[in-house]
Amino acid sequence: MAEETSATDPVHIPLIEADRPSSKLAEFSANEPLELDAGTELAPWQIAYETYGELNAEKTNAVLVCHALTGDQYVASSNPITGKPGWWTRMVGPGRPIDTDRYFVICANVLGGCLGTTGPATTNPATDAPYGLKMPVVTIRDMVRAQARLIDRLGIDTLFAVVGGSMGGMQVLQWAASYPERVFAAVPIAAGARHSSQNIAFHEVGRQAIMADPDWCGGAYIAAGKRPTKGLSVARMAAHITYMSDESLHQKFGRNLQDRDDLTFGFDADFQIESYLRHQGMTFVDRFDANSYLYVTRAMDYFDLAAEFGSLPAAFRDSKTRFCVMSFTSDWLFPTSESRAVVKALNAAAANVSFVEVDSDRGHDAFLLDVPEMFSTIRGFITGAANARGIPAPGGSD
Repeated sequence: MAEETSATDPVHIPLIEADRPSSKLAEFSANEPLELDAGTELAPWQIAYETYGELNAEKTNAVLVCHALTGDQYVASSNPITGKPGWWTRMVGPGRPIDTDRYFVICANVLGGCLGTTGPATTNPATDAPYGLKMPVVTIRDMVRAQARLIDRLGIDTLFAVVGGSMGGMQVLQWAASYPERVFAAVPIAAGARHSSQNIAFHEVGRQAIMADPDWCGGAYIAAGKRPTKGLSVARMAAHITYMSDESLHQKFGRNLQDRDDLTFGFDADFQIESYLRHQGMTFVDRFDANSYLYVTRAMDYFDLAAEFGSLPAAFRDSKTRFCVMSFTSDWLFPTSESRAVVKALNAAAANVSFVEVDSDRGHDAFLLDVPEMFSTIRGFITGAANARGIPAPGGSD
């Protein structure tokens, strides 16, 4: 018998957001299917999004921000589940490099996500139960297709800029390759044109942790009134290690003990880093769906622009898009070599590209943190692109 829970319990709050998000929602009927790379169609379907700022009369100032693996549409506003501020308020907002006083900023929850866009936690209208594993596997290109349909719905022909880091950077590259005529400027940060075997391996460890949890119930845990919190927590812990650098872990934690003077000679969290990772894991499970984690990590694994277009330069052939590619020196998840490969391909395609490797010891997550060189670089790039577009440059200063 399924355990009884109230509508305010953590098990139910994400489910409410999965079907009826607190954000804006674009719904597409059964007559408006979304074609998927898996060879099937999704219909009906929906995409949840937030907007900031105002669209100008010419509709030339729209900026699409693409979120990373565990991000969401609340880029510059409070998350309805956690109550925490938007995940990129340093970058997006009044006077910020992506200035909401000057630009119309759009951020959508990705396809396969769990905060309002159709995903495994969404109710399948054919069964009146969550999709679970009956949801078709999706790709980065599917995510971008869904976003393009949203942009169409908003009546916008071309985007001034598409910006994102990590999985968001993958979406930026896919946008530029799939819809070059619709993207004036592209800013892929801490990303690559395909997922490496090492990254696929880390994702597989996380997926196996989730599927090994007895409360996963073969993916049908929602119907069973359960949640695979232990497996999802371990998946998050393993992934979080890859987002940091050895130097940042050493500076933040070293080998410091957690609330004790001596080793316990047991398996409690003796070290601060252990306590930190456990906290990261347990807070994550209250805001994210386990099946969504399977689907979105799989989408990243399948991403490979060179395979899609025959070669990486071919993906950007004749592109008129302006590119600013950015990497971080201590990022070992998406090392600078991945960004250089993209830049080399863009140069081979005679595209307009600038490249910046930012010196940072913060690891992959540097794109979410207070890294002044990143902000000044993007402000400068957006300013130049805005001048070329004939729209106002960002205000304020970093």
